[in-house]
Amino acid sequence: MWSLAGIALALDTWLHANFQTGIALLIEFVIIGILCISLFAVLGLVLVLMERKVSAFMQIRLGPNRVGPKGTLQTLADTLKLLSKEGLTPAGADKFLFNLAPFVVMIAAMLLLAPIAFAKDFQLWDLNIGVLYLTAISSIAVIGILIAGWSSNNKYSLLGAMRSGAQIVSYELSAGLSILTVVILAGSLQISEIINSQQNGWWIFKGHIPALISFVIFIIAVTAETNRAPFDLAEAESELTAGFHTEYSGMKFALFFLAEYINIFIVCAIGSILFLGGWMPFHIGNWSSFNTVMDYIPSSVWFFGKTFFLIFVIMWFRWTFPRLRIDQLLNLEWKYLLPIGMVNLLLAALVGIMGWHF
Repeated sequence: MWSLAGIALALDTWLHANFQTGIALLIEFVIIGILCISLFAVLGLVLVLMERKVSAFMQIRLGPNRVGPKGTLQTLADTLKLLSKEGLTPAGADKFLFNLAPFVVMIAAMLLLAPIAFAKDFQLWDLNIGVLYLTAISSIAVIGILIAGWSSNNKYSLLGAMRSGAQIVSYELSAGLSILTVVILAGSLQISEIINSQQNGWWIFKGHIPALISFVIFIIAVTAETNRAPFDLAEAESELTAGFHTEYSGMKFALFFLAEYINIFIVCAIGSILFLGGWMPFHIGNWSSFNTVMDYIPSSVWFFGKTFFLIFVIMWFRWTFPRLRIDQLLNLEWKYLLPIGMVNLLLAALVGIMGWHF
């Protein structure tokens, strides 16, 4: 069947047949870079439109419906508007750090794409510590946010950045514990091995109670890590104007805006890989006929379908729950999620050692 892996293999074969090994490898690197940037651009357009349509659905209204067929080109019009705006730098700002911050956030997001398996045998870098790599690199983005807040020379920006730093560092602990639960059950840190361990069932189903609790904690924690409502204290409009990117305009603001949605996609992709099997089709035991039908659906469709389902859930949160206060946000993490996550990790270790999972 048609597959992304087949296309990649055919291109690799053609390049090595027509160019020297070093040049072929360089061309492949350039193609990968262009594809990553293109994916970022397309995801930005799609996810912003999806956000508006989901919010409209929740509030029983139409949403964007003027530019393009049923408003589908509205985000493209917004992008052109941001490209045409002048990028201003405040007089008292640290100009170097002010201009560097958006790129730090975007580079961190791009690095996170490396170990993610978009389809069967279609992965940029299948390193044996893929989960550790993801948790380590995801911590870099907060540095860009702190740089942006401090360098802007604005009290609202600084306050938003400090809130974001406290929030991300706190909720990273719960997210890490929920990821470790799956690592224990799968017995590997390698992304491909974790996906292959779900051939006979996704971990959210066969991991029993520990996997289900970890999934709930993971969704809550990554919602907070991406500064999404109801955890959007870092850019609370009613308190801090626009938070850490108050002073940004034009393309620098667009990079922050884009990075937020790219990070949502990445954390949901990680969630789908760990708990929902990634590109792995939905199989039920010995139902060979049913499983064969599921295998006809391309692996990339499974991956993006699961990822966009989780994105919808996170967007659902935004239009359902009110914004928390900063003390409520930190209490939720340190008094509830972290202790529950630690006990759940012990329970997962017991399930893994005893082999009680399916």
